[in-house]
Amino acid sequence: MTDTHPTPEAHAPGELDIHLIHEGRHEELWTVLGAHVESSGTSFRVWAPSALEVQVAGSWSGWDGAQHPMARVGESGVWHVHVAGVGVGEQYKFRLRTPEGVWVDRADPVAFYAEKPPQTASVVWDSQHEWNDDAWLAARRTKQPVDEAMSTYEVHLASWRNHFSGEIYSWDDLADTLVPYVVDLGFSHVEFMPVMQHPFGGSWGYHVNSYFAPDARFGDPDGLKRLIDKLHQAGIAVILDWVPGHFATDEWALANFDGTPLYEDPNPQRGWHKEWGSHIFNFGRHEVRNFLYANAIYWLEEFHADGLRVDGVASMIYLDYAREQGEWTPNKFGGRENLEAVQFLQEMNATVYKRLPGVVTIAEESTSWPGVTGPTSEGGLGFGFKWNMGWMHDSLNYVEKDPLYRSHHHGQMTFSLVYAFTENYVLPISHDEVVHGKGSLLRKMPGDRWQQLASLRAYLAYMWAHPGKQLLFMGCEFGQESEWAEARELDWWLLDHPEHSGVHAMVRDMNRAYTDSGALWGRDNADEGFGWLDANDAGRSVFSFVRRSPGEPDVVCVANFAGTPHEDYRLALPSTGTWREILNTDAEAYTGSGVGNLGVVSAVAGEHLGQPAHAQIVVPPLATVWLRHEG
Repeated sequence: MTDTHPTPEAHAPGELDIHLIHEGRHEELWTVLGAHVESSGTSFRVWAPSALEVQVAGSWSGWDGAQHPMARVGESGVWHVHVAGVGVGEQYKFRLRTPEGVWVDRADPVAFYAEKPPQTASVVWDSQHEWNDDAWLAARRTKQPVDEAMSTYEVHLASWRNHFSGEIYSWDDLADTLVPYVVDLGFSHVEFMPVMQHPFGGSWGYHVNSYFAPDARFGDPDGLKRLIDKLHQAGIAVILDWVPGHFATDEWALANFDGTPLYEDPNPQRGWHKEWGSHIFNFGRHEVRNFLYANAIYWLEEFHADGLRVDGVASMIYLDYAREQGEWTPNKFGGRENLEAVQFLQEMNATVYKRLPGVVTIAEESTSWPGVTGPTSEGGLGFGFKWNMGWMHDSLNYVEKDPLYRSHHHGQMTFSLVYAFTENYVLPISHDEVVHGKGSLLRKMPGDRWQQLASLRAYLAYMWAHPGKQLLFMGCEFGQESEWAEARELDWWLLDHPEHSGVHAMVRDMNRAYTDSGALWGRDNADEGFGWLDANDAGRSVFSFVRRSPGEPDVVCVANFAGTPHEDYRLALPSTGTWREILNTDAEAYTGSGVGNLGVVSAVAGEHLGQPAHAQIVVPPLATVWLRHEG
């Protein structure tokens, strides 16, 4: 059954593979390292350059690693062995003798499957999934995401829905339920919080220990492929949350892997994340950078993901992130930039975009670092989008105030347009805004329940019309009452109440109106795609602006964050003719008060606030109205 005395030539990686691994340029690293099922058994390969000996111990051998010693391939640091008769489903770990002579067991860093926590072994896997999304991938290659509609539904899969028993949904359960739900609501994208294997569910997936293995809590890796395949066939793009900045400390995983700090930076000023209690990757080691950017390619190519949202970019690019004076050392130029991490992000983005036209990378970056979405050829980080954390903080701070006092804080809503086109932005209302005592999005709104729901609807429609792509965390689409908690499902019972089903219906209609109106997304990244009609109506807490895109009818957004309607409001407009009301968040169908403009507005010639036309309209209370030009 076994190859007990392997030679370096038998089933060993090829010379080119070894050369690329050594140079840190193997873009398909997962095809060489890890466990690979072959006709006669399985070949195991692992990078452990400081180990004195390496064995593979498995369920087939009673965990006796001595039966399967691994051979070192030259000076590459790669070890390998072929074990005859071993196939899919067998559990294994690598047993390494460290430079101190101590034997330790480690999970495979490139395992494709892992045991369900709290078990820690890796599992031999060979995918049998046959994809059915060729048409989707072909169309994706022709698109530029920055010029496309993009409204994203962010999901924590374990707490979206549960079975009556409390058991989480499997990949296939989610394929049967999440896909039609997202299609019905009209979102163009879903973003999954990390699906990579992690030991502690309470980390939400942000403390990863098996970067190439989908979370076994939901089932086997092909289940995730079936879910993504089904989303693609339904016309929904998939973004995966990805965490290359730091990793879990579990001694059976990446930490001190071969008895030395192999993946983590050995300098504690760079290798330990004080704020999150985790190890930071050694971005100065080219093999580690290779491990990470190959991992990015793996999820995009093997799982057909359409994009990666990169977590905690600010924590990667600053040496002084979450550190006091004296706890960090400047770079060689005397600055606080982590030059090696910057190099990694540039390498990752350049490689991803070269190999996979049409995919997108998105940075969660909370500072004013210049050129996050700038091309790497010009010194930028090379991301497709950056989360607009400034807009998020300012706008939430504004709407949390009582309508009586919002007029004194008008500039918090207009300031984002000062810098809106300096990067390609996503406007994020994410999980981070509805947890840890922050309350739900609904509960942030002041006033009685009617006012809270009205403000929520108005805020979402203002957000959707603002330049930038959209991201909304699950539950916000129906006015989730309680703060999000990862251990329980959303408050789905709220949809039995008209006021919450009204928010849900408004989001559905808003997404369709957004998708159908190219003016709202076709020029998100250019200032000519936006124009203020009135940025200064603080006394009435009204904001009005126009969105434009070549070949598309203009769309005007009028948002009233005051608690009273404005009758006979003189609205400046960029052109005469008919403007049709395509969204009114105060509609009775959404349990609003029903104040509106009977579907159409007629604009007449006559200069007002610098515009060539104007119309007299009714602006509903705590509401946003969209008007589309019809000529």
